[in-house]
Amino acid sequence: MLVRDLPIADTAGAVSETEIKPVTLTGHPDHFAARHIGPDAAEARAMLEALGHDSMEGFIDTVVPPSIRSARPLNLPPALSEHEALAALKRIISANKPFRSYLGMGFHNCLVPPTIQRNLLENPGWYTQYTPYQAEISQGRLESLLNFQTMVADLTGLEIANASLLDEATACAEAMVMCHTVKGKGSCNVFVAAADCHPQNIEVLQTRAAPLGIEVRTTATDAIASALDENVFGVLLQYPATDGVVEDHTSLIASAHEAGAMVVLATDLLALTLLKAPGELGADIAVGNAQRFGVPLGYGGPHAAFFATRDIYKRQIPGRIVGVSKDSRGRPAFRLSLQTREQHIRRDKATSNICTAQALLANMAAMYACYHGPDGLRAIASHVHGLTRCLAAGLKRLGHKLGHETFFDTITVTHNNQSAREVIRLAESFRINLRLLDTQTLGIALDETTTEADVLDLLAVFNGGRDVPFALTDLTPADATPEGLGRTSDFLTHEVFHKHRSETELMRYLKRLESRDLSLAQSMIPLGSCTMKLNAAAEMQPLSWREFNSIHPFVPVAQTRGYQEMFADLEDWLAEITGFAGVSLQPNAGSQGEYAGLLVIKAYHQSRREPQRNICLIPTSAHGTNPASAVMAGLTVVPVKCSDGGDIDLDDLRAQTEAHAGDLAAMMITYPSTHGVFEETIREICEIVHGAGGQIYLDGANLNAMVGLSRPGELGADVCHINLHKTFCIPHGGGGPGMGPIGVAEHLTDFLPDHSVVKLGGENPIGAVSAAPWGSASILPISWMYIAMMGADGLTEATRVAILNANYIAQRLAGTFQILYRGKNGLVAHECIVDLRQFAKVTVEDVAKRLMDYGFHAPTISWPVAGTMMVEPTESEPRAELDRFCEAMISIHAEIMAIENGEADPENNLLKNAPHTAEDVAGEWNRPYSREQAVFPVAGLREQKYWPPVNRIDNVHGDRNPVCTCEGMDAYAE
Repeated sequence: MLVRDLPIADTAGAVSETEIKPVTLTGHPDHFAARHIGPDAAEARAMLEALGHDSMEGFIDTVVPPSIRSARPLNLPPALSEHEALAALKRIISANKPFRSYLGMGFHNCLVPPTIQRNLLENPGWYTQYTPYQAEISQGRLESLLNFQTMVADLTGLEIANASLLDEATACAEAMVMCHTVKGKGSCNVFVAAADCHPQNIEVLQTRAAPLGIEVRTTATDAIASALDENVFGVLLQYPATDGVVEDHTSLIASAHEAGAMVVLATDLLALTLLKAPGELGADIAVGNAQRFGVPLGYGGPHAAFFATRDIYKRQIPGRIVGVSKDSRGRPAFRLSLQTREQHIRRDKATSNICTAQALLANMAAMYACYHGPDGLRAIASHVHGLTRCLAAGLKRLGHKLGHETFFDTITVTHNNQSAREVIRLAESFRINLRLLDTQTLGIALDETTTEADVLDLLAVFNGGRDVPFALTDLTPADATPEGLGRTSDFLTHEVFHKHRSETELMRYLKRLESRDLSLAQSMIPLGSCTMKLNAAAEMQPLSWREFNSIHPFVPVAQTRGYQEMFADLEDWLAEITGFAGVSLQPNAGSQGEYAGLLVIKAYHQSRREPQRNICLIPTSAHGTNPASAVMAGLTVVPVKCSDGGDIDLDDLRAQTEAHAGDLAAMMITYPSTHGVFEETIREICEIVHGAGGQIYLDGANLNAMVGLSRPGELGADVCHINLHKTFCIPHGGGGPGMGPIGVAEHLTDFLPDHSVVKLGGENPIGAVSAAPWGSASILPISWMYIAMMGADGLTEATRVAILNANYIAQRLAGTFQILYRGKNGLVAHECIVDLRQFAKVTVEDVAKRLMDYGFHAPTISWPVAGTMMVEPTESEPRAELDRFCEAMISIHAEIMAIENGEADPENNLLKNAPHTAEDVAGEWNRPYSREQAVFPVAGLREQKYWPPVNRIDNVHGDRNPVCTCEGMDAYAE
């Protein structure tokens, strides 16, 4: 600590030397942790007193069992202020070299319209929303996602699309599994992938296929027809191909259908504005990446993948689908259609574990289409295609050989007298990246940002570094679209893609949709297990920095030194926090982390010559993604019973491990437990499983209750996935993005995921689980900033306050509602379960809808126990907001009792009619309660009222009459 004396002034009126005080320099006095954590010291003391404790230390000692407490505090760098952290990260990321990358492979630079960047990407009203499970207060983003689905369906020429997937490679894998399901899993097991698909698509296919017993055959496109036999259930083609060639696949698709196989086209939305749609070619499924529709490269993500198929397969399509139903007044309203299709709800019967979309990025892509409209998109595509034709003509004029004559934006070229590596070295002197295909061949992919000057620079690279002796206007580019393959069908005909072409209109549209949603910008979202904490502005700010968002995922690693340093920091910090030896940042969702972690465990057993270990024990209370992920990893799920108190039944666990001692692969555990308490037997559980030769997979969904107090690796866990979009502040984005890195013990580090394009090391790695080497790299700065600004003490205090807030709510509600599970000392962890099953006339859904009238998103309902609410306040909420939520719940309890006691009509009452809209109270009123009771039930709502835009939605009607495009919505409304 530095101490300096103030200089002594010698002017009149100056203080005397004896009054001078030394100054202690302790860094900037504004500490981020105090901004992130909601309750101040006085509020925390009052809450502790309400719980009967006189200190935080005593309280935590009572809640968290000594047997799980870590013996050592976190060892992390000192906490930085917001400005210090931003400056430090800027210094780190400045080591990146943002070259002009013409690498393609499904990733392209693009222009993000500033109005979309500022009003959507950088707007907490859009990025802090939760997944739209409570549809009545999610109407804005649901409408936008319906626009996304319409855009994808129109451009692909298929009837139905989902609301996005994690990345293109994952979408390819999901398509393969869907084809397998449709065609019958037992009858055939071969999936053929064209050799000219993007390499990352093929690798993720292979990773997914191996544990499912599917054989992926990679075959030259022109040899696929002859390779079709009775064992082939599906074919993947890239359109345009990874080298850029554009081919008419109509006859090949017909041949595949004749052989009984389905066909998947991985494609490019911008190219489809000029090329015949996959549906018109006969494809059954179209997948791809919507990134070039206004979403930055971001070193690989997050981006919104798309998935479209024919209407007859709508009940097999993976992921989420937005559909149209009607509310209680009969008006059209949006919701997640076929909601129980969420694959993880089917547990071990699932064909996918997808439970995360890329909603925020899908919304950006949808708004990009709204802003440009079909004419604008065609113009952009024509600009890119025109420059590519000029580049091709210029290269030929210089005497170089093109690999193909039909293309959209990507060509291959062989230099007439230099090797490919020599050309690449010269290109790098121009700060240009080209794709190396082989020793003689290079790939060049242009994009929306390419200019005529860029094309001249590219030509100069192929002219020995000298300017070319001709102008682009001197060239006569040849037609590059195969005859009959040009697009003739219309797309984006709905008015939503024509009404918002001016910035004024789009800004107002974005604001109107934002106002129809409830986000953290309005109130607390107390979702149990989902950890809707503050996403601080300082954490989000780096996402807009060019050094982060303009990097192609497959550039040479030497150009990404800044990213690599940030990755190293984050891996070290997460390893320290969790107690593991190694971390992989590749999984780009929690579900992907589960899947990757189980594959690592399988690879470990195989390395020990124990491939027969294929049993995965999973408690009956586990997250639904756990059994779904286990099945995807090729494991057989065996459930383990839980006691009436929610804990794992140790007797049943012993019986199961004894029964499967020779074939036990793993046990999946959520800790703290799914019912919201610290199970004191966790070490014993780990010992039992290890004794039978199994590994422990710890689901890190509840890590928010452990950071700084306990480490999964020290409890006996071998693998843990880390939800960065929960504990480490990446926002939920209205249903995505997410990140799910995994931490592993020392003996598993050699099995962490690798990548075929950018090698990551490891002695015996599993294949890639995501399209990009480091998953959604451009959102990792959020978690870096959070940890850097909180420091060890701040992170630990955040955990303590998260536990305090949950117990405060449990204590305040205990006099009104039953709290279902408690730990040994009558306390909960960072969430509590409110039991509503005792009411005969009111359901948990009624309470969820009524909370909307009070301005709250409901807690997690009917999970892990039907008829309950799981409440998690997080550490970010101040006492006043906790009290406001408790007062709402207590007020609703009084309304419930009036119904239960017969004082209110059992059907026409405040809860059954909830939520109430502005139109309800403005119109004719014939209800047995007042307008004021309906919309202003507690003090304070008059000052700031959120008005639900629609009444309660009829879910059954929407499932029976699925409508999933804008055109369908219009017909529905009529």
